[in-house]
Amino acid sequence: MKKILLFLLILAVGGGAYGVYMYNKPHKNMQRQGADFELSAAELYSEFENDESAANTKYLDKVLQVTGNIREIIKEDEKVSVILETGNLMGGITCELDGFSEHDFSALNEGDQLSLKGICTGMLLDVVLVRCVIIS
Repeated sequence: MKKILLFLLILAVGGGAYGVYMYNKPHKNMQRQGADFELSAAELYSEFENDESAANTKYLDKVLQVTGNIREIIKEDEKVSVILETGNLMGGITCELDGFSEHDFSALNEGDQLSLKGICTGMLLDVVLVRCVIIS
């Protein structure tokens, strides 16, 4: 009985230590993070539109560098998102800017060409990239 209690105590302490480590783990610096794929906004949207399952397998949770023209800039509270034009009226590439990086989005205008790097989280109506940083 004592061995079982000792084992459970060690397991609980180990689990707690791992939880504290994961909670305090630093975020990836997206400015220095290398891109797994570089492609245009139209190419990325087209791949998701043609075969979402294959595109999810290829791009989900990967760092993508996407280039396209700005369709819209959305500022909500502390969050800023940029939607890139894909040539499709119904969908675009939504890039939520990284809250851990500093951005100079005051100079951005609709229609400007922009390259962003972010983590792909899949497709809703738009293909969504999070933790995006502006490349150029």
